[in-house]
Amino acid sequence: MKRIAIIGSGISGLSAAFTLEEKRRAGVPVEYVVFESSPRLGGVLVTDHVDGCLIEAGPDSFLTEKPWAADLCRQVGLADQLIGSNDADRKTYILVKGKLVAIPDGLMFMVPTKILPTVFSSLFSFSTKLHMAREWFHPPRKADADETVASMVERHYGSEMVDRLADPLLSGVYGGEASQLSVRAVLPRFAEMEAKHGSLGRALLAARRKMPSAANAPARPLFTSLKDGMQQLVDAVVARLSAAALRTSTPVQSIQPQTGGWLVSAGYASDHFDAVIVATPAQAAAALLQSASANLASELGAIQYTSSITVNLGYDQQVRSSLPPGFGFLVPHSEGKQMLAATFVHNKFPHRAPEDRALLRCFVGGARNEQALQAPDEEILRVVREELRQIIGLTAEPRFARVYKWRGAMAQYGVGHLDRLERIERLRQQLPGLALAGNGYRGIGVPDCVRSGANAAGEALSAIGFAQSPQIVAS
Repeated sequence: MKRIAIIGSGISGLSAAFTLEEKRRAGVPVEYVVFESSPRLGGVLVTDHVDGCLIEAGPDSFLTEKPWAADLCRQVGLADQLIGSNDADRKTYILVKGKLVAIPDGLMFMVPTKILPTVFSSLFSFSTKLHMAREWFHPPRKADADETVASMVERHYGSEMVDRLADPLLSGVYGGEASQLSVRAVLPRFAEMEAKHGSLGRALLAARRKMPSAANAPARPLFTSLKDGMQQLVDAVVARLSAAALRTSTPVQSIQPQTGGWLVSAGYASDHFDAVIVATPAQAAAALLQSASANLASELGAIQYTSSITVNLGYDQQVRSSLPPGFGFLVPHSEGKQMLAATFVHNKFPHRAPEDRALLRCFVGGARNEQALQAPDEEILRVVREELRQIIGLTAEPRFARVYKWRGAMAQYGVGHLDRLERIERLRQQLPGLALAGNGYRGIGVPDCVRSGANAAGEALSAIGFAQSPQIVAS
């Protein structure tokens, strides 16, 4: 019987464990142990129920176009629990000079695909609109080296587009800054489009024309979630695993390669495993692997992370009727606020709040405001409520408020990230039986983490002599 250790029980580690459990049930002679330092499994996927509302402490959904999370939901019996976002009411605003301005129709990330809505939008100055017009004539350009998202966007559309769209959008996803994040790692399709077409606008329209006609097919929702919240996925996966294999409140101090395997030391006990999957944040993985490979630890430790704070606020019908329609708003750094964004949850996923309730989810922290993590919850609530008053005139006392802090939760894919991953892979292969999983490598969303965990399980199985299924690769 071969044994595999999984260190970390976020959705990446749980996906690895589920993959191994399925192999075990199919007759592969393998067993696994999941080590988790905290008292609960599931990492940032935490759902609470308060005052008739469903509130998410971490991610509230995942991108529908990335299939791996939905596939896992179906595998664990949650197919009938999958729900889509209410895209009929999808509208997002940007705070510009203290006022909310809707993102114009046809704008895909920051690329205009419809001319008139962009021309008549007050989101952009005349100068930026001229940039957009000239962008259609950009010649193909294959970059010799990686660059920041800000550099690429500014080259195509000017600095205002960076400030008002690229930066707040990326801040919402990565908690990072466009001036620090890698184009090749964060927006690889844009890098490919620029190399082939030059103009990003022309490239997107060309891609649309190549898509098969879907005139009779209903449009898929942008976001997918679960009826009873994202923790439903964690609970369903854990229910499929062997209870004896799950060790919570058991931090791992070190992992050491041995002849024919690995020695995993947790607490006062050490145990031998044939392979090990490290599914922790990259910097925690670096600490665990320092004695096994200083070079690998150095590369892993260089992957930076930012922290995140989510603030859930519940209000009554009067507030609900006074709020703007749509999914919420984003706040550029230039507006001088601590809030990064706010989601009107009752519009995005209507079933998550009764019809006479408003449910808001606000975000604080990120790369520019790590110190917010040190503030007391009361101070964070005060700041968020004051900024909601300034932005949307919301002065009502909330029925309830919940603050969730996530230290070092979001990996930052800086310039050169993909080159670093190549070096990490070469060094990892020098340590037989080691696999890595998590959001520090090739995607930070829930689907990317699911794929990462499943692939790591396949690598571990292959390393100990079992046929490896084809890896789930990024689309």
